[in-house]
Amino acid sequence: MARAYKVVDAFSAKPLLGNPVAVILDGAGLSDAAMQAIAQWTNLSETTFVLPPTRSDADYRLRIFTPGSELPFAGHPTLGSAHAVIEAGLVAPRGGRLVQECGVGLVAITVEGEGAARRLTLALPAATVTTLPTAELVELEAILGHEILREASPAIVNVGAVWLIAEIDGAEALLALKPDFARSAAFERRLGVTGITVFARREGGGPEIEVRSFAPSCGVNEDPVCGSGNGSVAVFRAARGLLPAGGTRYEAAQGRCVGRDGTIAISVDAGGKVQVGGACVTTVNGTLLL
Repeated sequence: MARAYKVVDAFSAKPLLGNPVAVILDGAGLSDAAMQAIAQWTNLSETTFVLPPTRSDADYRLRIFTPGSELPFAGHPTLGSAHAVIEAGLVAPRGGRLVQECGVGLVAITVEGEGAARRLTLALPAATVTTLPTAELVELEAILGHEILREASPAIVNVGAVWLIAEIDGAEALLALKPDFARSAAFERRLGVTGITVFARREGGGPEIEVRSFAPSCGVNEDPVCGSGNGSVAVFRAARGLLPAGGTRYEAAQGRCVGRDGTIAISVDAGGKVQVGGACVTTVNGTLLL
């Protein structure tokens, strides 16, 4: 059976500089095993499958797979898939808005502009924040090969994807990290997290922070530009008093260590609700033959 698919670069307006997601535009009839096999074959950090919604208030349903497992939610696949379904004419925004059904429930996506000027922004699912036990800090530093800032104690942030969030002192130190991925995978499985996202403040102009995300337990050593990871960083920064109490907007940079140049737009309101947005561009239009 032939199934149309796209590969969409998320968090970049230029091809090859964002985080690619493979979007299978008709996932109906595929078994769980087939979806997982396709995701393993594409070997991208995520592959998604568009399905008819089961709820009347959703525009479509999305299943999201890494090469090794299914996720209830992820950021760049959500934005990239929204871009794909709009471009393919499967769904049209209503009042500048789409609603995606996925494992965490409904995710609202704001759509601004058209074509190359289109910008997509998702409302991050409700988060839970759990402080990382002190006994685990030494292991985290051993995995990263660098000290973390302990003034804002690292935490596990669950937004559907579950990220261990920590801050490093300085963007150059962050970019120089060479994690022990085998050790990290075992650590992630033991803690029950998707991966580790680390951030650092940047000096000078441009994006406010630099971010890196590692998820070897899911088959992704380093995720090029991570929406859920960046959303979780925003949740962490707000919870630890690292952001203005009345709400703020900022940009994050991610991907330079893997040859990408992603830009993520973050907004946090006074109530702590987080939105994650950016540009998307299609890099592949194809047909999957099964």
